[in-house]
Amino acid sequence: MPELPEVETTRRGIAPYVEGQEVTEVIVRQPSLRVPVPKDLPERLVGARIGMLRRRAKYLLLPVEGADQPQTLMWHLGMSGSLRIARVGDLPKKHDHIDLVLASSHILRYHDPRRFGFVDWLQDDEQRDPRLAHLGPEPLSEAFTGAHLYRLSRSKRIAVKSFLMDNQVVVGVGNIYAAEALFMAGIDPRRAAGRISLARYERLAAAARNVLSAAITQGGTTLRDFVSGQGEPGYFAQRLNVYGRHGQPCRRCGGELKRITLGQRASVYCPRCQR
Repeated sequence: MPELPEVETTRRGIAPYVEGQEVTEVIVRQPSLRVPVPKDLPERLVGARIGMLRRRAKYLLLPVEGADQPQTLMWHLGMSGSLRIARVGDLPKKHDHIDLVLASSHILRYHDPRRFGFVDWLQDDEQRDPRLAHLGPEPLSEAFTGAHLYRLSRSKRIAVKSFLMDNQVVVGVGNIYAAEALFMAGIDPRRAAGRISLARYERLAAAARNVLSAAITQGGTTLRDFVSGQGEPGYFAQRLNVYGRHGQPCRRCGGELKRITLGQRASVYCPRCQR
């Protein structure tokens, strides 16, 4: 599943081609996504301009300017979705479900083999839309600190990795990046969230920011389907220390990396380095 770095990489990749552009045509080839494509999508988009793209958690937000009232298009990539830039005349491939044709002769094309993603209109605003209203802070924002994690974790028995992946605690720290951040901070992913000190949470918050920033710089992590807006893979997979490396030697101490299951998800860690 595309995680925060992949979604941010997509935003940065498509923004130069999309922002400020007028939509001249909307083509919906497959309306049956996880949420049905709004029937009024062409009516509300054609003739309007796309504003500055934003990201909230794993959602891409495309403000639409020039309509009767301000509105924002929300896109979620689901398990296997990607937004890519094509040109008018580029023939669609299998699983290319939606095209936004732009006045520049570029196309914002949505590709999704599993159809678990969706496009929909933002309801009201970000503070009141039920899909966004209860989300925690962005991990690269000033609101995400060790003190924030420490405060929310008190008396919690849940494993710290599951705690870190809770979107009401902090958004966008998925399985890959939680495993890598915990390794960097030297914390056993099984440890109860409420039994971790403030100092260790400070290290964990810093580690999560560093891991996510590095992943964005490298264009995300390609494990299955992810490509950027230009169809390029992400390269952070080459820098993974623990995720997907069970049975291999730890790059820090040389010990064997172990695989466990937490919250029905596989997790890899180093028993020597992570306590």
